[in-house]
Amino acid sequence: MKLLKLPFTIKPVYAHCDLPCGVYDPAQARIEAQSVKGIMEKYPGLDEHNKIRAIIIKEERAELVKHHLMVLWADYFKPEHIELYPDLHDKFWKAIKQASECKHHLDPADGQKLLEQIDEIAEIFWATKKG
Repeated sequence: MKLLKLPFTIKPVYAHCDLPCGVYDPAQARIEAQSVKGIMEKYPGLDEHNKIRAIIIKEERAELVKHHLMVLWADYFKPEHIELYPDLHDKFWKAIKQASECKHHLDPADGQKLLEQIDEIAEIFWATKKG
């Protein structure tokens, strides 16, 4: 068996998350949540055909919010962040549950609550990125 010589050197690197930082951002969840709230606000004025489409899109966007929050929670935040922000798990759990509530309801207040919860998480995220 002949070993190949690589044209580069493999060196170990350290990243506190799955990939070097810069790929995680709570803005992804917030953009989807803004769509959810926007649909909730426009829903009453839609015709029947567009109401059906709006519900489908709202469901998809709310599910994307959950996905983006879960990835951020599981892949970016580490035990040292929980030490600094002991309520972080609870904030994520409540925001993910709120995204599920948005799938079940059409009240824009539910969408606004989700946006506020995402903003709380984003504030912690940016504080940890600076540190």
